[in-house]
Amino acid sequence: MAMQDTLRTPAPRSSLFNDPVFRGILYQILVAAAVLAFFGWIVLNTVQNLAAQNKTTGFDFLFRTAGFDISFTLFTWTRSSLYWQAFLAGLLNTLLVAAIGIVCATLLGFTLGIARLSSNWLISRFATVYVEIIRNIPLLLQLFFWYFAVLKTMPAVRQSIALPFDVFINQRGLMIPRPIFDEQFAWVYVAIALAIAAIVALSTWARRRLEATGQRFPVFITSVVLFVTIVGLGFVLSGAGVTFELPVLERFNFRGGVQLPPELVALVFGLTIYTAAFIAENVRGGIRAVSHGQTEAAQSLGLKEGDRLRLVVIPQAMRVIIPPLTSQYLNLTKNSSLGAAIGYPELVNVFTGTTLNQTGKAIEVIAMTMAVYLTLSLLTSAFMNWYNGRVALVER
Repeated sequence: MAMQDTLRTPAPRSSLFNDPVFRGILYQILVAAAVLAFFGWIVLNTVQNLAAQNKTTGFDFLFRTAGFDISFTLFTWTRSSLYWQAFLAGLLNTLLVAAIGIVCATLLGFTLGIARLSSNWLISRFATVYVEIIRNIPLLLQLFFWYFAVLKTMPAVRQSIALPFDVFINQRGLMIPRPIFDEQFAWVYVAIALAIAAIVALSTWARRRLEATGQRFPVFITSVVLFVTIVGLGFVLSGAGVTFELPVLERFNFRGGVQLPPELVALVFGLTIYTAAFIAENVRGGIRAVSHGQTEAAQSLGLKEGDRLRLVVIPQAMRVIIPPLTSQYLNLTKNSSLGAAIGYPELVNVFTGTTLNQTGKAIEVIAMTMAVYLTLSLLTSAFMNWYNGRVALVER
């Protein structure tokens, strides 16, 4: 009986501070309080300093007249435009460079990454030399090279170099034809949207069919045929048409077409070439991560080399390629701010530069610029994480 009473006696409780769960919660609360106190001190100190200098805060400056010129915009810009329009102009120019750069760098990077693993000695060595040289030279120096050493040394307007498809290049940039759409072309956009929806539905059906029966459906060829058919019907039924306004050389300059300034061309070209070198290494590493047995199994099934790469190796390599590829997309978007060094009117140049100097609203301007890059980074990461989840291997 005495032994049973001893066993039933509760063990003495240890100190609350010895509980790891309690300590973890306490430390988090203390760190959060310290961070909030630090930012509160910064805000209070900033308000006091602004009051001492008789400066006010607020975003009312966005609705004042800017009074300066922007060399390149995607919409009509005059000196009477407002500061919020300057912000929009810089943002659209940044998005334009980021979108073109991401597409071009991805295509070039995948090509170079696969080329580095080619059995052809010349192709493999060329890709290796490209990657090792480009990624070890600072991006800013490369932008200076393409802008000052290449584009600025192009011939004058009257000696422009003619390229295929009525494209011309000279010291003032790249002259390309301008597409002109008629009023009925809106129905073509509707047809394009329907075609994309049909392709998504087809891809979903083909994937489920493959999982259920093991039979592969030619999704790519069928999608191309489906897209061309639906968009072609949109053109025929709506009677829409598109013409091209060609650039024509006159006495002192070109008339018609679209003039892409050399700053834009140099920035896109530099970002594409630089980022593609890093993407190529990501692609090479992803392909190397796929077991060689997968390639041998595909070869035993009689698949050609191109089909083995497209159907077996690349789909499995994507789970390794996508995480670092996301980082390269983010780097390219943020590196577009280096366009300010060669005079391209992107967000940092137009808003953080000219607008900040004229208005003196440092806090508001910097906060808006930081918010833009943070939002672009989060959206890009969210999309790539979603895509990564789609291509990830699912164990059964």
